[in-house]
Amino acid sequence: MHDQNPAATPAEGPAPPQGPAPAEGPAPVEGPTPAEGPARAAGPAPELFTWEFAADPYPAYAWLREHAPVHRTRLPSGVEAWLVTRYADARQALADQRLSKNPAHHDEPAHAKGKTGIPGERKAELMTHLLNIDPPDHTRLRRLVSKAFTPRRVAEFAPRVQELTDHLIDQFAHRGTADLIHEFAFPLPIYAICDMLGVPREDQDDFRDWAGMMIRHGGGPRGGVARSVKKMRGYLADLIHRKRERLREDGDDDLISGLIRASDHGEHLTENEAAAMAFILLFAGFETTVNLIGNGTYALLRNPVQRERLQRSLAAGETGLLATGVEELLRYDGPVELATWRFATEALTIGGQHIEPGDPVLVVLAAADRDPERFADPDTLDLARRDNQHLGYGHGIHYCLGAPLARLEGQTALATLLTRLPDLQLDADPDDLRWRGGLIMRGLRTLPVRFTPQS
Repeated sequence: MHDQNPAATPAEGPAPPQGPAPAEGPAPVEGPTPAEGPARAAGPAPELFTWEFAADPYPAYAWLREHAPVHRTRLPSGVEAWLVTRYADARQALADQRLSKNPAHHDEPAHAKGKTGIPGERKAELMTHLLNIDPPDHTRLRRLVSKAFTPRRVAEFAPRVQELTDHLIDQFAHRGTADLIHEFAFPLPIYAICDMLGVPREDQDDFRDWAGMMIRHGGGPRGGVARSVKKMRGYLADLIHRKRERLREDGDDDLISGLIRASDHGEHLTENEAAAMAFILLFAGFETTVNLIGNGTYALLRNPVQRERLQRSLAAGETGLLATGVEELLRYDGPVELATWRFATEALTIGGQHIEPGDPVLVVLAAADRDPERFADPDTLDLARRDNQHLGYGHGIHYCLGAPLARLEGQTALATLLTRLPDLQLDADPDDLRWRGGLIMRGLRTLPVRFTPQS
């Protein structure tokens, strides 16, 4: 997960969706308002946040990088924000302590209206999580949870991730067709993060239902996201209470039990903070990985030479191309399009553009990671790319806490799919695929595939 925003899985997560999009996807809005700073515009700016844009935002981002790299625009929610699109500027902004994560610094009461946060988080008292706070509270809370995501702890979790991966493929391998989003990419990280948090197996399908409503970004019944957040908050509060009651006798080693122990040993973790932490780890820890697996598989299916190269490498028992390949998929079409909200606490300059105190700033990771000033042939998928300091996991103190788990899940899912279903093919016209609405995340609604049925 990230807390900047990426792909990632449990952790500070990638950046949760900032308000539901309409049921049929992001509604067209007025084109971006011209930046007031150093104008580089050549002709009209491209229209953002339409269905056509969602299907392929990269040409528009290329235009912005060249002509308006720090660009003020009106978002579908009505909030005006600066979009940062060049790699050097993005890297600077992600680490700039003058850009606060705390929405209290916004110059408009938009957050109170649910326009700049996770739907329902304020009413459910879930605001005190890593996506909304700055040091020293951010430092304290991140330290408490970071032990769960060390490379050693994640490596110990690898057999469970492989078991979940094989089990999910077993459910559809005999059919010869599947929707890889709903049947594979979505449930895998949900069950994995539930296991890591310590959610009992018999309750994990409830989490799958609640997460499914949240990930639809407005495609479900009105108010469904907020209701799901409220149900999840209530469940987590009850689970924390039950775990605290039996902590001494059970000696559980899960993440929620660890948070409780820290709270009980003087780390000053309130019940609301514990519930908010568990919530954001689950929320941020699954959607980014859903998109990493979905977008990554789709990119491989659209780039058969690269996909066959990876399959040959896996068949030879090699792991190097898989490791660099997942990093390249994160760069090429990553799960987090824009890093989570930041708000200027004082006047500052980014890319020659003056930013006023209180202004929202959104770093466009998808644009920065295809900046030709930083990456050679940025629009080409190259699984062997070595110089790949992408920003998919963020940068600075909000670098994705769950990056090790995200890498594990992404590598396991893709390697197992390509090995067990070697003739996997897209079972739809690419033009017919739809991308989910929402400002922060980038992911497919469905990914129909076909393959030779496995006995």
